[in-house]
Amino acid sequence: MFAYLDHQASTPCDPAVLAAMAPWWSTHPANASSRGHRPGLEAAAAVERARDRVAAALGATPDWVVFTSGATEANNLALKGLAEAALSGSSPRRRLVSLVSEHRAVLDPLRYLERHGFPLTLLTVQGDGRLDPADLARALNDDVLLVSVMAANNEIGVVQPLEAVADLCRTHGALLHVDAAQAAGHIPLAMDALGIDLLSLSGHKCGGPKGVGALLVRPGVPLAAQLHGGGQEGGRRAGSVAVPLVVGLGEALALAGADQAERAQRLAALRDQLWGGLQALGNIALNGPPPGPTRLAHNLNITVHGVDGAALHRRLRRQLAVSSGSACSEGSPSHVLAALGRSRAEAAASIRFGLGRASTAAEIELALAAVSAAMRELRG
Repeated sequence: MFAYLDHQASTPCDPAVLAAMAPWWSTHPANASSRGHRPGLEAAAAVERARDRVAAALGATPDWVVFTSGATEANNLALKGLAEAALSGSSPRRRLVSLVSEHRAVLDPLRYLERHGFPLTLLTVQGDGRLDPADLARALNDDVLLVSVMAANNEIGVVQPLEAVADLCRTHGALLHVDAAQAAGHIPLAMDALGIDLLSLSGHKCGGPKGVGALLVRPGVPLAAQLHGGGQEGGRRAGSVAVPLVVGLGEALALAGADQAERAQRLAALRDQLWGGLQALGNIALNGPPPGPTRLAHNLNITVHGVDGAALHRRLRRQLAVSSGSACSEGSPSHVLAALGRSRAEAAASIRFGLGRASTAAEIELALAAVSAAMRELRG
C-alpha cells in the first residue's frame, strides 16, 4: 500500500472537474475571444460562468476575477502590477510589508521590487508561525503602499488573523494582498467582507487542474498589466483564456464549497489521529500551531529528533508521498521552519503531511507505521 499525503503540494483533479472540462478539450474547441460565431460565444459564456463561480466562492463579484496560469502569476501581477501603477500615479507611497514566512512566489517578487526602489519590511512571526498584529501596527505608516499576508501557510498550515490585518491596513490607508493558494476551498474566505484588496489562488491546490489560477482585484485598485498582446481579462492579462482550465477551476471551487465544512471536520479527525500516534512514538515536535482554529484541518508538520533528515525521507518515500517543506523549495532548507527557530538539521528532519478529500484512516495507520519503522531503523 502507498499513501499520497502531499495534498498541499498538489491535489488530485476531482472526477467531476475532469468531466466538466472534457468537452472544452475536444468537441468545443473555440477561442473565447472569437465572438463572430456560435462556438466562440459558447466558449465565452463558459468562461463567464466560471468567473461567476470563482467570485461566489471567494465572496467577491465576477468583475473582480482575472484568470491567470496559477497563484505564482497572480502574485506577480498583484505585486509588480500595483508597484508599477504606483510609479505612474500621484501617491508617494512605496513601502511594501510582508512576512518572513511567505511563499517564495511572494517573497521573490517583493525582493525584486526592493531592488527597483521599493523599500521592503519583512516582519517576523511568533513561535507558532502566526503574525502578531501589534508588529504590523508598528510597521504601518503613511509610506506603506501594500501589505501582503498569506491566508494560510503552505508548510505549517497556520491561519493568519486576516480580519485584524485588514482593519489595520484600512486604518493606515495601505492596500492588502492575500495569497490564498492554500486557503481557497479549504476555509471560509469572504474577500469583500474582510476588506481584502487583492487575492491570489491556484486551481490544483483545491481539486482543480494545474496551470490555472486567478487574481481577484477590488475595483479601484490600480494595476499595471504584466503581459501585453491582446487585451484579454479587462486588459489586465493578455493571452487566450484557457477555457477548459477555467471551467475546471470554477467547478473545483464549487465542489470545495459544497463539502468544505464536512471535509474539514473529517480531515481534522484524521490529522488528530495522526498527531496522537506520532506523539506516542516520542521525541517528535510539532511545527506550527496546535490543532485547532488557527491551523488548516488537513495539515500536520513535525520534526523527528535524533535522525538524519535525508535518510528519513529516503526511508519514507517507499510508502508515503510526504515532503519536508514547500514543493517549490527544490530541497533547500525551509525558510518557514527557520522563521520558527528550527535549525537546518531540524528542518531537514521535518515532515509535512497534507491530507486530502480521499484520505482514509488506513492511510493514517500506514503513515504511523512507516514513521515508526524509519525511526527504529535510523536510531539503530
